[in-house]
Amino acid sequence: MVGASKSGKTAQPSDKETKESSSKTDMPSVEIPHSLSVRELAELLSVSEVAVIKQLMRNSVMANINQIIDYAMAASVAASFDYEARPKTRSTGRLARTEIKKRLESEVGGNLRPRPPIVTVMGHVDHGKTKLLDAIRQTNVAATEAGSITQHIGAYQAEVNGQKITFLDTPGHEAFTAMRAHGAQATDIVILVVAADDGVMPQTLEAIDHARAADVPIVVAMNKMDKPEANPDLVKQQLADAGLLIEEWGGEVICIPISAKEKTGISDLLENLLLVAELEELKANPSRPAQGVVIEAKLDKTKGPLTTVLIQNGTLKLGDTLAIGTSWGRVRAMFNNKGKQVKRAEPASPVEVLGLDSVPQFGELVTAVAGEHQARALVQMHQQEREVGSARAAKAVTLTNIHDQISAGAVKALYVILKTDVQGSIEPIRASLEQLTTEEVKVKVIHSGSGNITESDVMLASASKGLIISFNTGTEPGAKRSAETEGVAIRHYDVIYNLVDDVGKALKGMLAPTYVEVVEGRAEVRAVFPRGKVGKIAGVYVTEGTVSRSASVRVKRQDKMLSESTLSSLKRFKDDVREVNTGYECGVGVKDFNDIEIGDILEFYRIEESR
Repeated sequence: MVGASKSGKTAQPSDKETKESSSKTDMPSVEIPHSLSVRELAELLSVSEVAVIKQLMRNSVMANINQIIDYAMAASVAASFDYEARPKTRSTGRLARTEIKKRLESEVGGNLRPRPPIVTVMGHVDHGKTKLLDAIRQTNVAATEAGSITQHIGAYQAEVNGQKITFLDTPGHEAFTAMRAHGAQATDIVILVVAADDGVMPQTLEAIDHARAADVPIVVAMNKMDKPEANPDLVKQQLADAGLLIEEWGGEVICIPISAKEKTGISDLLENLLLVAELEELKANPSRPAQGVVIEAKLDKTKGPLTTVLIQNGTLKLGDTLAIGTSWGRVRAMFNNKGKQVKRAEPASPVEVLGLDSVPQFGELVTAVAGEHQARALVQMHQQEREVGSARAAKAVTLTNIHDQISAGAVKALYVILKTDVQGSIEPIRASLEQLTTEEVKVKVIHSGSGNITESDVMLASASKGLIISFNTGTEPGAKRSAETEGVAIRHYDVIYNLVDDVGKALKGMLAPTYVEVVEGRAEVRAVFPRGKVGKIAGVYVTEGTVSRSASVRVKRQDKMLSESTLSSLKRFKDDVREVNTGYECGVGVKDFNDIEIGDILEFYRIEESR
C-alpha cells in the first residue's frame, strides 16, 4: 500500500523534509532569460561575478564575466544561491517606453494614434552607415516593393507596405547622445551597422553603450555580406561577448544580413524595423500643440534662419508660434522632406521651418506655444539659465554631492563612464566599482574604454546624469571645455585602490573634499609705471584666458616663481574693471610686490573644490 509503513501506519514526512519543503517555497524567485552573460547573472542574483564564476567551476564550466551561458546552467547557479529560477518571457517594452506611454495616455482627450518609428543608424567608421542610408533611398526610389523614399533636409522618410519609417541622418552616437543631453529622446530604434568582414570595433561598442544608456531597442544590420572574407559567425560571437545576443542564438536582438553595396537584405531590414516598432507600440497625440527637437539649423543669406524640426508629438501648423531655447518666432513657411511647402506636420515628420528670429542649437527642444507673450517668457527663462550657467551643473552628480543626492532621493543609481590607459584595467575596476552597489544606490558602469576622455564621453555622461572616472589617462581639450559647460564631473586617478576607495567613501558621505588649481589666464608685462608710495603698476597684454579682479596671481620670470599674491588693482585706461579678456591691454597692481619688470609673466588662477 503506497504511503503506508510496514507497521500499517500512514507515513508522515520527517521534520527535515518539512523544513526543506518550507524553505523551498520561501526562496526568492528570479526571472532568467534563455541565455545571458555571467555579469548579467551576477547582477540578477545580487552577487559578485567572482562568486558566479566559482559556482560555474564547481559545475565544470570555465567562463569569464562576458561568457554567455544557457538557462539550465544559469538556473543551477541561481539555486546554489537560494533562488528559484523561472524562465523570463520576452519583453515587448522598456521602462522608459512604459513611462512615455503612461504620460501620453494621461493627456487630456487621450487622442492617441500610432505613429511612424524614428530610427538612427550607428556603428564604427567605414562599416557602411552612409551606404546603408543611400541604399534605402535608392531602393525605394527604384519603386521596389519596399515603397518610396525621398532624401530630405536632415532625415529620410521611407514607406514600407504603406507604413512610414523616419531615418535620422546624424553623424553618429555623438549627435544621438547630444539630443538626450538636451532632454530629447528623439530615437525609437537604433540600427547598429557591423561589417561582417571587420567585426565589432571600438566605435561599435561605444554605439551599443550609448543605445543602452538611452534604453532604445537595437536592430543589427550585418553589412558587407557580399565580401568573401565575411565571417558572420565570428561577428555574432563578438556581439554576444558585448552583451548583444541575437535571436538565432536564443537572444532578443534581431540581426539582418545585408549588403548596402549590392542592395540586398534592405527590404528584410525595413520589415523588421516595422516589427520592432509594432512591439514598442509607438503612439502620439496629433491633436495637441507640437513638440519636437531640432535636427538641423542654419542661416540662409536670403531666407534667414532655417530650422529642421522633427515633430515628436502633436501637430505643427502654419502660423504656430514656437519657442526653441533662446530662439522664437512664428512659422511663416514649412517644407517637407520632398522640399514641397506644407501647412501641417504630424508626429514623426521632419519639416524645415522658416520664421525664427535666430538660429537655434542642434538638439534643442521645440515647443509650440499660445502666442508671443508665452514664447518670450520661455526664451527669457532659457537665457537666464544660460547666463547663470548653474542650472545644469546644480543637477550634476559628483562624488562630493552624491551622498546628499542619495539621501534626498534624487539619485537611485550612480552612472559611471570609465576610461583607462589600457584595456586590461577596465574589468577589475568595473567589477570593483559595481560591487559598491547598496540598497540605496546602484553603481553602474554604462560605458568603458581605453584612451583619453573625449567629447562623446562627456555627452554620454551629461545625457545619463553620470560622472567620468579616468585611470592613468588624460582629457582632450574639447572634452574639458564640454565638461565645464555641461557640468559633468571628471575624476582622475593613478591608483585603483584610491579610485574604488573614494567612490565607496562618497556613497557613504565620508569623502573629504579635494581642491585643484584652475589657471584662468596669463599676461605678459610690457611696461612698468611708478605709482608713488603704493609701488608699481604693470602694463600687461593678456595672452590667453581672462584676467579677473578676484583671481590670485603668480609672478614668473624665466620660469622662476617670484611671488604669489592677489591683485590690488585692475584697470582699463582709467576705469576700474572686473575682468579683461585675451588680446586686450590693462594695468595691474600686484599686492605686496614691487619688483615687477618688463617681460615678467603673470599667471592668474583660482583654487576650487574638485568634483
